[in-house]
Amino acid sequence: MFEITIDLYQDWNDTVKEIFRGSGYPLPEGMSDKEIGVAYFMQTAQTEEEAEKLREANEQRILGLQQTIQENFEQVILPDIRNRTGYTGDSFSFKWVYNNGEHIIEEQSAYRIPL
Repeated sequence: MFEITIDLYQDWNDTVKEIFRGSGYPLPEGMSDKEIGVAYFMQTAQTEEEAEKLREANEQRILGLQQTIQENFEQVILPDIRNRTGYTGDSFSFKWVYNNGEHIIEEQSAYRIPL
């Protein structure tokens, strides 16, 4: 059996918090995921309503990616990880990262899925 750790939306939220912290304007502690997303999208949105719609669409997109990974893990992703990286373990930890574009990485094998 495989052990899979994955929470891509939390990874995205953690990245947003780090971006704000790095800019010198850290977000207040205790903000909800929704509040973090709205704060992020308010940087480019014209209204709070638009920011909320962008946040919602982003959350659904990221959760959809996570669901796709989970549903296709054994049939598609696992064989690709094994083939490309030679990783033979049974523990997998998927993370959403931003590094010259969005990627999902599997930390144990260094497998990368560009988005």
